[in-house]
Amino acid sequence: MFLRRLLPDAFTLTLLAVVLIATLLPASGQVAVVFEWITNLAIALLFFLHGAKLSRQAILAGAGHWRLHLLVFTCTFVLFPLLGLLLKPLMAPLIGNELYLGMLYLCALPATVQSAIAFTSLARGNIAAAICSAAASSLLGIFLTPLLVALLMGVEGDSGSTLDAIGKISLQLLLPFVLGQIAQRWIGGWVNRNKSWLKYVDQSSILLVVYTAFSAAVIGGLWQEVPLVTLLALVLACCVLLALALLLTHLLGKWLGFNQEDRITILFCGSKKSLATGVPMAQVLFAGSSIGVLILPLMLFHQIQLMVCAVLAQRYARRPEVEAIEARTAS
Repeated sequence: MFLRRLLPDAFTLTLLAVVLIATLLPASGQVAVVFEWITNLAIALLFFLHGAKLSRQAILAGAGHWRLHLLVFTCTFVLFPLLGLLLKPLMAPLIGNELYLGMLYLCALPATVQSAIAFTSLARGNIAAAICSAAASSLLGIFLTPLLVALLMGVEGDSGSTLDAIGKISLQLLLPFVLGQIAQRWIGGWVNRNKSWLKYVDQSSILLVVYTAFSAAVIGGLWQEVPLVTLLALVLACCVLLALALLLTHLLGKWLGFNQEDRITILFCGSKKSLATGVPMAQVLFAGSSIGVLILPLMLFHQIQLMVCAVLAQRYARRPEVEAIEARTAS
């Protein structure tokens, strides 16, 4: 039994297989376009089903959970930049100044939306609060990230893509969720009776995000941008940053008296950074700069956070159901 617990579960092994496939056979050209559409449809289906599953009372409770949202925003836009600055004596000599600037850019980005919510759902956290918090973080990041980049890195950019970003987020995430809420009166009961298979939609969306993101990273020169020794050092730097973020978000949630479901939401929403938002922003903020090297830390951190959070979500998901019921009752 002890050895069995040390072995990765089926989902983690599948995730590793997807990373390997993306490394050896990355999606490119029209294939990448097809996978991007499939990924977007899977994410839209995920949000539609969550909209049909969650009651309006739960949504209102999630939106009104201001202490949780404030902590997540603080972790995303204050804690991460502070960690980036405090770790400069370690990171700058280890990976060089240019890659360190990329780490600072990573620290200024908003949280992920899709994978944070999917992991929260898989781990049986507070999904309603995760949806509200992650979506709001992404929207706030459109305005806060350029300000943080200017403050941390001394770079100013054009914010003309703000409306496009808001429209994309609204179309991909909010619209399916609202449609699910509208359809709840007809399909809500059926979704709740069959919610055991909803986790497979979560898992499928995560696997698709991993494959498309890692394919883009490989094609973008993930293994050619920097020497192998520097790349390994960068992986170490990303692991240290993620470990500190996970530890601090966990401890802050516990110290501030949040229940288990809320702590799970804080962990997955407050410790993650968005590749989908970071790459388009980099093209605007760093015009004329070496964008590839600057976003390399983000590409690596994104893959590492998906792998680590997948394992954590699976561990949380295996906790006894009675603990989740007690947590909801205590709140």
